[in-house]
Amino acid sequence: MAKLVRSLFFLTLLVTSSFSTPTPQPCSTHHFPDHKSFAACNDLPVLNSTIYWNYFPSNGTVDLAFRATLVGDSGWVAWAINPSSKGMVGSQAFVSFQRRDGTMAVYTSPIKSYGTRLEKGNLTFPVYALSAVHENKDITIFATLGLPNNVTTVNQLWQQGPLHGDTPGMHKMSGPYLKSYGTLDFLSGKVEATGAHHSMVSMKIVHAVLNTVSWGVLLPVGVIVARNFKMYPAWFPVHLTCVISGVTFAVFGFVTGSILGSESTGIQYKGHKSIGWTLLFLSIVQGMVAFYLRPEKGDKDRWLWDLFHRALGYTLLILGQVNIFKGFDILEPPKPWKYAYIGVLALLLLFGAGLACYTCFTQWNKKRTEASKTQLEQSGEGIV
Repeated sequence: MAKLVRSLFFLTLLVTSSFSTPTPQPCSTHHFPDHKSFAACNDLPVLNSTIYWNYFPSNGTVDLAFRATLVGDSGWVAWAINPSSKGMVGSQAFVSFQRRDGTMAVYTSPIKSYGTRLEKGNLTFPVYALSAVHENKDITIFATLGLPNNVTTVNQLWQQGPLHGDTPGMHKMSGPYLKSYGTLDFLSGKVEATGAHHSMVSMKIVHAVLNTVSWGVLLPVGVIVARNFKMYPAWFPVHLTCVISGVTFAVFGFVTGSILGSESTGIQYKGHKSIGWTLLFLSIVQGMVAFYLRPEKGDKDRWLWDLFHRALGYTLLILGQVNIFKGFDILEPPKPWKYAYIGVLALLLLFGAGLACYTCFTQWNKKRTEASKTQLEQSGEGIV
C-alpha cells in the first residue's frame, strides 16, 4: 500500500511539473541579426507588433527592439513613450521606414500636435543608439535610451502608416490604429492595454460633430430662414427650432470640450479654447436679449434691437466657422471629412447669398411697383 501511495505521489509531481513548466512567448523565438538578444519581450495586441528589451536598473537605461509587420508593401512604423499622458500629443517617438532608394530612415520625432508629419527632432530623454533593419515586410527599430525620470513603467504607443514618396503620411483613424497604446513595465515585464485613450479619441470625434452640426449647419440655416422667409408665417417657428437645436448641440459640444481639456494634462489649445468660451458667453447674451429685451413691433427703438441682434448673430457665425476650422487643424481628420464640410458650407453660402439677392430684388421691385402705382394715382387725380 505504501508503495502505491509513493507511486501516486511521484506521478502527481510529474503531471504538475509538466503543466507548470513555462512555455516561451511566440516573440521569444525570433532571431535578430548580429546575434542580438533580449531578456524580455511581448507581442503587442494590435498592428502585428512586438516589443523586446533589456533593462539595466543600475543606470536606468533600456536596450529595446520594436518590430512591426507592414500591412502594405511599404510604409512607416513608429514606437513611442509619452512621459506626460496616455495620448498621442506629447509622445516621444522612434520612426523608421525604407526609402525609395532602399536605404533605411530611422530618427526620433517629438509629437507636438495631431497634425504632426513625424518631423525629425530631439526627444525629452537621452537616446544613446538608434538603428533599423528591413526584412521581408518587417521593420525593426533598435534603440538604447535613458528612461524618463528613471521610471520603469511608461505609457507606450505604436503605429504604422503609408508613405508619400519618402514622407510619412497620415495613419488610418479606425479599428486597431486607435487601439495601439498602453503601459509597459520594463522591470516586471507587465504590458497593459489602456481604454482611456480610445475613449478620448471617441469624445474628440463627438465634440467635433456636435460643434460642426451646430455652428456649421443648424445656426446658419436659422439665420438664412430669418433673413429670407419672413413673408411666410412659419418662418419664426422654423428659425426658433434651428436656433434652439443649434445652441443645444453647441452646449453639449462645449461640455465635451471642457472634459477633453481637463483630461489632457499639459496640452492646451488656447485659441480654440478662448473662442469656445467667447461663443458660449455671446450665445447667452444673444439669448437673453432675444427673449427678454425684444421691443414690440412699431416701437421706436426696435431698429436698435434689430441691429444688435443681427450684428451679434453674424459675429457668432463667423467665430463659429473660425473655431470649426481650428478644430479641423487640431483633430487632423481624413481630408474627405474636411472637404465634405467645406462643400456643405459653400452650398449654404451660395444658397443664402442667392436668397438674399432674390429677397432684395423682390423688395426693390415691390417698392418700385408701389411707387409707380402711387404716381399713376396722383396723375389721375391731377387730370380729373
